[in-house]
Amino acid sequence: MTGSTRSSAGLSDRRKRLLFRCWHRGTREMDLILGRFADARIADLSDAELTVLEALIELPDPDLYNAFSGHAEIDPDHAGALFERIKAFQGAEPRS
Repeated sequence: MTGSTRSSAGLSDRRKRLLFRCWHRGTREMDLILGRFADARIADLSDAELTVLEALIELPDPDLYNAFSGHAEIDPDHAGALFERIKAFQGAEPRS
């Protein structure tokens, strides 16, 4: 997989920006974790969840990757239901 499989048609500008940023992280591993989640769920996230996602994607890739892969703890300010949903989603998705 090389990028988003979801069209941004019909998404608000905020959701379009987040979808793009989730697929353009800087490291391929984070592109796949956040990008796949965004492809599947961006349209369904609440405004509060979008705010949390915006904060999560500001974290450095190594810190976020280590938290998602279980090699480090996430900062308590970023831990929460959305973080756990992304973590569970990436564990359930087939790898290509």
